[in-house]
Amino acid sequence: QVQLAESGGGLVQVGGSLRLSCAASESTFTEYTMGWVRQAPGKEREFLGQISQSGRSTYIVNSVKGRFSMSRDNAKNTVYLQMNSLKLEDTAVYYCVASHGNVRISRPDYWGQGTQVTVSS
Repeated sequence: QVQLAESGGGLVQVGGSLRLSCAASESTFTEYTMGWVRQAPGKEREFLGQISQSGRSTYIVNSVKGRFSMSRDNAKNTVYLQMNSLKLEDTAVYYCVASHGNVRISRPDYWGQGTQVTVSS
């Protein structure tokens, strides 16, 4: 199985930016569709989007579209979540997720441990 490790979380002010990284252990990283999920305090998990195996196609949910974007560097086995114009409601634990193959991620096959993002005023 692939192991995922998020990093880059922390405290940021409203309107600021943050880039999260997710490093994968899998040597066949290009065989995975990658994505991001978040869970805010007291709320259910929210799927944010995914990026294709090649990185040439991304899908971002409407709630964060225009502010969040995804990219990947297959040479580094790493996927990124760029977050701009952060709002208080973006405070959550952010999880990197993966599914093997060219798929639409609904129930991810693999999860990282999560990284905390806290947006303050």
